[in-house]
Amino acid sequence: MNFLDLAKEIEETIIKDRRNLHKIPELELNLPKTVAYVEEELKSLGIPYKKLVNGNAIVAEIGTYKGKCIAIRADMDALPITEETGLDFKSTHQGCMHACGHDGHTAMVLGAARILKENEDKLDGLVKIFFQPGEEIPGGAKPMIDEGCMENPKVDRVIGLHEGGIFGNLPQGTIAYKKGPMMASMDAFIIRVKGHGGHGARPDSFIDPIATISEINLGLQKIISRELDPTQSSLISICQIHGGTCQNIIPDEVWEEGTVRNLNEETRDFMEKRMAEIVENTAKAFRCEGILEYKRFYPSLINDDDFTGYVKDIATDLLDKDKVIEIANPSMGGEDFAFFLKEAKGTFLSLNNLKENKDGKIYPHHNSKFDVEESTFYIGTGILAEVAYRYLKEGKK
Repeated sequence: MNFLDLAKEIEETIIKDRRNLHKIPELELNLPKTVAYVEEELKSLGIPYKKLVNGNAIVAEIGTYKGKCIAIRADMDALPITEETGLDFKSTHQGCMHACGHDGHTAMVLGAARILKENEDKLDGLVKIFFQPGEEIPGGAKPMIDEGCMENPKVDRVIGLHEGGIFGNLPQGTIAYKKGPMMASMDAFIIRVKGHGGHGARPDSFIDPIATISEINLGLQKIISRELDPTQSSLISICQIHGGTCQNIIPDEVWEEGTVRNLNEETRDFMEKRMAEIVENTAKAFRCEGILEYKRFYPSLINDDDFTGYVKDIATDLLDKDKVIEIANPSMGGEDFAFFLKEAKGTFLSLNNLKENKDGKIYPHHNSKFDVEESTFYIGTGILAEVAYRYLKEGKK
């Protein structure tokens, strides 16, 4: 039995689901229409499920627990972007768009659920299917875990994938994998610097927070260049800065906001500690008050080496060898699938399928013209289903 072939047989259904979902994008942890659509599909297939996160997450079950359980995850939320793809099935929700491919993820995992259910009698264990809200901030994986999705029975392995081109514009229809750290932790910060404002022509009479926050920003970048092991990846990006009202008035206060990305928890801890010290002490040196507000969102996404190798071998069995690509370097983007990987061994894959827009250009994730090649969906469906089937039959506990 080859689940890739079975997925190819239902390719039109997978594409239909994607297009229907693409029309009804919803945001964060409030997905009533999307959840209703998935529910109807599960009911039609006779797949039992329960809802979590105030009814915005679904955990479906296929098979019977016999000592092993594997979970397949799909994220369902969209982005606050006005769609400009020109697709016949474009968003019907003004200001919302599936600009990150989660409609495709949900459709592919529904396809996997469909063919696994059709072969339920051949499963040597239980498959849980996670339909998750809010992969974009505020994140839906952690609330699902807190409500018990990884327990009763305990999930032994977990797998997910991301379509598009998050690791670059790799060849169409390929699967990419990476052992170990694959995506970075995602944290956010706000820095406030309080001085004493007044006339710009008399800076000696006042305390300039703009000059001070500039010194702080130089110090922050020196953490990367002078305090970290050069072989350790880390990133600080300051993405907005605000202060002042006029060309000749020194403001009382300036604030800025940015993001920090790391590939391991030790570096993450160090970065937060040193940022706080630099903000406070640099501000003090220039007679200002410096305040750091640091918020942790998602941890680093770290794939299990053994299970990733196992999945890579399965993908190679199903596809031509040149269709399975090892990712050389991790992405500094974040993914809350990382929370599931803290609870069970697992792996996250990339399905590479960016599609040209009608204007002949390829647009990345989070762009109003982002699109993907639907003819590749069956690959994602087939591999997810095949991995679940084989792991239950032959994989290690």
